[in-house]
Amino acid sequence: MKGSSTLLLVALAVLCTCGLAKGEDNSEFFMEFLQVLLVGSPEELYEGPLGKYNVNQDAKEALTELKSCIAGLQPMHKAELVKLLEQVLGSEDDA
Repeated sequence: MKGSSTLLLVALAVLCTCGLAKGEDNSEFFMEFLQVLLVGSPEELYEGPLGKYNVNQDAKEALTELKSCIAGLQPMHKAELVKLLEQVLGSEDDA
């Protein structure tokens, strides 16, 4: 699991850097990416938040492995992550 956590942190750092380099609203990109990562498919990642980026094969394999790790979470833990994401999205709407 330590390797998976490291992979997640590296993937998120790269994605946030890409968002900053493009001048996008970083929090909006990050939240959409997390939402699709938690409840979507890898294809939805490439068509949605990553649609404007050239995602190479190694990155696609890493994202597929990351989705596999998320799919392996206990349903209760995954549900709590979704609730947390919904809280964050709700608080952004209020801002």
